[in-house]
Amino acid sequence: MDGNDGGATVTAYTWRHLEEGDVPAWAALVNHLAEVDGTEEFYREEDLREELGHDGVDPARDTVAAWDGDVMVAYGSVVVPRSPDHEGQGRAFIGGGVRAEHRGRGLGREVMDRTEPRAVELLEERHPDATSFVRAYGMRPGSSAERMMERRGYRVVRYFNELKRPLDTPVEVPPVDGAQLVSPGGEHEEPTRLAHNEAFKDHWGSGPQTAESWHENWTGGSARPALSTVAVAPDGQVLAYVLCSEWVDRHLYVNLVGTVREARGRGLAQAALLRSIDLGTRSGDYDVIELGVDSENPSGATRLYEKVGFVHNLQTMSMQRDLPL
Repeated sequence: MDGNDGGATVTAYTWRHLEEGDVPAWAALVNHLAEVDGTEEFYREEDLREELGHDGVDPARDTVAAWDGDVMVAYGSVVVPRSPDHEGQGRAFIGGGVRAEHRGRGLGREVMDRTEPRAVELLEERHPDATSFVRAYGMRPGSSAERMMERRGYRVVRYFNELKRPLDTPVEVPPVDGAQLVSPGGEHEEPTRLAHNEAFKDHWGSGPQTAESWHENWTGGSARPALSTVAVAPDGQVLAYVLCSEWVDRHLYVNLVGTVREARGRGLAQAALLRSIDLGTRSGDYDVIELGVDSENPSGATRLYEKVGFVHNLQTMSMQRDLPL
């Protein structure tokens, strides 16, 4: 988000919601923001196109964009999961940003003025009896976006560490007892969803994944199941999982790592992660593997990642404002 509000009027721009034909301009803006703001949160056009079609997303009401001629200079989006988090709270996630050379003109404030009411509307519609909040992810500490959000009543609620590891040398994958390490197929989709929902019950900010939202991510164009790993028990239960995607050429990204609580302490997640590291290395298609982790993760995930060679790359944060706004 643009935090340098002031100066020129926002009426000099054309405002409208995002449409499928806007995806190339949207991707150009998003990747510009990843570069200038140092978040490294790059997206390909096909990934953004999928977001417009996700379950529960109405682009005509849940997105907004500002244009200067044929250049998209700002955007905002709202996502409200149909399911509450594990504490029963309704969640709204606001994303957006302003092209660097157009900052200081009130565009960030205008994006928030347009997206916050929609977030509240969706929360009241989908979670009418729950306490709810609006949250924004991905900002760098000390950024102008942080200052703007603070002025709007948001507070920092969590920090996240982005880690990376080179994929230059094959690694040894230790044997595991009572499970088989395999790349997931269609038959593993539902068992992995159930494992994830169980594994993340004690993780801050998470909520149960519906079958619909899980399927969208499982089958998304960025998913790399051949390089992902699940630890499967003899009865077919998924005990641990490492799910990988590719958002940037030659960068393998670990979206999710988890172990069901009953199977923790057996080294399953570490073995699964090492298997995916090895597969990514041997493929020759990737130079680095990356992941993000909650700085206060209760399962000791950061120690696990450091143990297999990940190092700190950058830090982002999440800011939140509780309803009523």
